[in-house]
Amino acid sequence: MEAGTLNTRSRAPRVGIRLPGVGAGVGRGMVVLYLSLIVLLPLAALTDQSLSQGLGHFWDQVSQGQALRSLKLTLVCSLIVVLINAFFGTIIAWLLVRDQFPGKSVVNAVIDLPFALPTIVASLILIELWGNKSPFGVHIAGTPAAVVVALMFVTLPFIVRAVQPLLMEMDREMEEAAASLGAGGFTVFRRIIFPNLLPGLGAGIALAYARALGEYGSVLLFAGGLANTTVSSVFIKQQIESGNETGAAAVSVVLLLCSLLCLAVVSLIQRWAVRHDRSSSELIPTVAADGTGGGAGA
Repeated sequence: MEAGTLNTRSRAPRVGIRLPGVGAGVGRGMVVLYLSLIVLLPLAALTDQSLSQGLGHFWDQVSQGQALRSLKLTLVCSLIVVLINAFFGTIIAWLLVRDQFPGKSVVNAVIDLPFALPTIVASLILIELWGNKSPFGVHIAGTPAAVVVALMFVTLPFIVRAVQPLLMEMDREMEEAAASLGAGGFTVFRRIIFPNLLPGLGAGIALAYARALGEYGSVLLFAGGLANTTVSSVFIKQQIESGNETGAAAVSVVLLLCSLLCLAVVSLIQRWAVRHDRSSSELIPTVAADGTGGGAGA
C-alpha cells in the first residue's frame, strides 16, 4: 500500500510558480501577442513588401550588381570576423576566468564597452586610430579591412560573454582526473573542455554573426560607404533614400534568411554538445589513453 502511495506521489505533476493573477492560458496569450506585435508582424510586413511586385522583381533586386556586391561583402566579412573573434574571444574568456593578472577588472570592463558605446561613436574612434591621422601609421579607413575591424570591435563581447559563464561553471574534477591518468593539456582541452564550451561558443557566434550582418553605425564613417565598402545595411539605407523600398526590403529578407540559417546550424551544434556532455564522464579513461605519451607535455 505504501509502495503504491509512493509511486503515485512520484508520478504527480510538479506545480510551478506562476505570475500572480495570471493563469497559464492568459500568460501564453500575452507572450504570443507580444511576440506577434514586436517580431512576427514586422517580419511579415517586411516579407510582404519585398514580394509586393512578384518573385521575379524580388530576384532582380537582390541579384543586381551593387546589391550582390554588398551582400557578398557583408557575408564574407561577417564570417571572417566571427572566426577571428571565436578564437581570440575564447582566449580572452579563458584568461579572465582561469588566470589572475594586474588590471584584470579593467579588461573585464572594457569587454562590455561596445555594448554601451553608440556605434557611430565607435566609428569615429576607429577613424582616429586607423584613419589618415593614425598615430600608428596604419591607414585602412575606406577599405574592406575597415569593415572587418569595425565588425570585430562590435561583436567581440558576444563571444566572450557567451564562453565565460561556461568556463566559470565547468567542473574541473574531470580535467584533473584526466590529467592524473596521463592525458596532456591539449588532449584535455580537445576532448573535455572544448566540447563543453561548444554550446556557449555556438550561441555567441550566432549572436555575433547576426550583429555583424546588420551592423550600420560603426562601418558608416569608418568604411566610408564607397563602392567597394558598402555593406548591406548601408546599401539598404541608400535604397530607401532613393525611393526603392521594395529593393531595400528584398535585401533585408536575404539577410534575415542568412541569420535564420546560422541559428539553425548552431542549434544542431548545441544538441550535439548536450549529447556529448551526458557521456563526458565516461570518456576520461579514453582521454587518458589518447593523451599518454605524446600529449603529456602539451
